[in-house]
Amino acid sequence: MALIEDGGAVGVSIAGPAATPRIVVVVASLGRPDELSTLLAHLENQSVKPSRVILSVTDRADAPAAVGANVEVVVGPKGSSPQRNLGIRLALAAGCDVMVFLDDDYVPTARALELFCKVLADRPDVVGVTGTVIADGIRGPGIPTELAEELVLRYEHEAPPLTTTCVDTTGLYGCNMAFRASAIGDCRFDENLPLYAWQEDIDFSRQMRSSGRLVRSLAATGVHRGVKRARAPGFQLGWAQVVNPAYLVRKGTMPFTFAVALVIRNVIANHLRALAPEPWVDRRGRVRGNWAGILEVLRGRIDPSAVLNRISR
Repeated sequence: MALIEDGGAVGVSIAGPAATPRIVVVVASLGRPDELSTLLAHLENQSVKPSRVILSVTDRADAPAAVGANVEVVVGPKGSSPQRNLGIRLALAAGCDVMVFLDDDYVPTARALELFCKVLADRPDVVGVTGTVIADGIRGPGIPTELAEELVLRYEHEAPPLTTTCVDTTGLYGCNMAFRASAIGDCRFDENLPLYAWQEDIDFSRQMRSSGRLVRSLAATGVHRGVKRARAPGFQLGWAQVVNPAYLVRKGTMPFTFAVALVIRNVIANHLRALAPEPWVDRRGRVRGNWAGILEVLRGRIDPSAVLNRISR
């Protein structure tokens, strides 16, 4: 997902102790226990540790066999949106100040959670913050764990003095985003966006824009490995690349111009690369999904969940 930046970078130096907020980290995962083990290790090494980590999975086998005392494994229906919503319900019921959503294949720097909290503490008008991704494997074959951790360590060693400098953005990146828990209220991930729920992060974060600003922190960083295992099949993702933006425009949570550019960019890329597809991408499946989605929209049937009927045949 590409973020649109609105500019307006401002920052202050980090100084002085502050009350430790109650942080709950929610991770929706499917079939990636090894990736979760890596993420949990990095959360344990955070300068400000979460009070609770909720692993929302579809089967106990999706999670590591052994987890820490502050880690809760919950089992629920399959799909990024319902899995995250289950985490939200439990986190709000337990009480928290900051709710953080991380992908299972995200490797945060050691002060990522601290900086999320610092941005929210220093700016009462901010309701959501996403970090700057050092490297993103989603655009390629994926980044191995060892390389991701090396990139994180190198950044921590070479990075300039940390600040809470941030820029306004129209939507947050779902692999790493934090919200002021009091601003979430009844806001939930849209369960009509099925399974992989492409663009659900834009939809969820933009629902809170009436309550405050959304920003990207320049210092809260990490690596998104972009692991390909357990990702959406080509046809399903190709469908979502057309139908989901149309649905969100109609819903009012995605700007029309952003949606058009997003659809055009992905459809063109799929068609061009289908001639010589990457080994890790089902380009031809995406092309079929693109055309099925285009025909669905032209017929006026803008229902992202309708893809479930097609893939179940």
